[in-house]
Amino acid sequence: MSTAPPVTGGARNASLCVLMSQTTSQLERPRILTGDTPTGALHLGHWVGSLENRVRLQDEYECYFLLANMHAFTTRADTPGDIRRDTIEIVCDWLAAGIDPERSCVVLQTEVPAIAELSWFFAMLLPFNRVMRNPTLKTEIDSKGLGDKYSFGFPMYAVGQCADILAFRPVCVPVGEDQVAHIEMCREVARRFNQMYCGVDPKTEDADYPGAGGLFPIPQALVGRVARLVGVDGVQKMSKSLGNAVLLSDDPKTVKKKINRIFTGRQSPTEPGDTSNALFQWVEAFVPDAGRVAELKDKYARGADIGDGHIKAEVADCVNALLEPMRERRKAFEGEAGERKVIEIIRDGTARANAVAEETLWNAKRSMGLDFFARDLRAR
Repeated sequence: MSTAPPVTGGARNASLCVLMSQTTSQLERPRILTGDTPTGALHLGHWVGSLENRVRLQDEYECYFLLANMHAFTTRADTPGDIRRDTIEIVCDWLAAGIDPERSCVVLQTEVPAIAELSWFFAMLLPFNRVMRNPTLKTEIDSKGLGDKYSFGFPMYAVGQCADILAFRPVCVPVGEDQVAHIEMCREVARRFNQMYCGVDPKTEDADYPGAGGLFPIPQALVGRVARLVGVDGVQKMSKSLGNAVLLSDDPKTVKKKINRIFTGRQSPTEPGDTSNALFQWVEAFVPDAGRVAELKDKYARGADIGDGHIKAEVADCVNALLEPMRERRKAFEGEAGERKVIEIIRDGTARANAVAEETLWNAKRSMGLDFFARDLRAR
């Protein structure tokens, strides 16, 4: 049984072509599913880690983008109003970034009951110790200071993520590097369900599960071109909670101010610089001209009278050029009228998504001998 690594870098496009050719017989267009837990505004780390992949893939794939608001309650059950506000804010960020509700489904997790039901079934396929060994779960427990006081539902969200994904039977999942462990657990669940309830031989290669009678494809993680963008502190991964993030909603002046904070330790423009520092990660991530990137790296490494301030200003101009179309699109969703538009987009996308998720649930229950009768689901 193969366990394919996450798709990154130059291997990405070739791997996607393989995935598309393997699944065309099952679907008119192969599916992708990804999403975000509503914890506030999105930032440039989200863009290079996953969001730009989502925007790019909308014409090639049948796309479902999930608002994981149920997961937000695992640590913020006492602030439902904040979760609602953050849910709206993330959709505004998605739409501003270029997610098109005509081409993609924006899905509200709490209005897709099949996800909760599948979570229960999938929980029976994972030993408790396996769930708690998930490194992403451990990191979140530490970073949020939960100790041993987290709710029973907190580790369940790792199982719920498997249901989030498999409810839509996608072939790949665009995620940041920190979510790859979750995708691997999802792949384990898909294999076990297919083997236990669909009679698929455990020796089957991952790509062959649907053709061998499996209900679920074995999805691959699709990691963005920058797996871990360093924040403007020059040390930690970009995070809104750490105060080192450039938000997708920041105005031009704020962008420049934040980027000027990137620390390199270099003393003068004639001092040879280290092009592996945080500033040059930003150069490589946001300066679109490869020739210019090479020129800046050469001058910086030689100490050819080019200062950090000059490079920061150039990076800020490139970032603002990236964000300006987003600022324009965001205007359509401002104020009360804009919020009504956002809610309508969520309602329409969720209605379309429920048709897929209910089909998955019905087929899963039929595989498990639970198909006593069908049901209809309508969102009003």
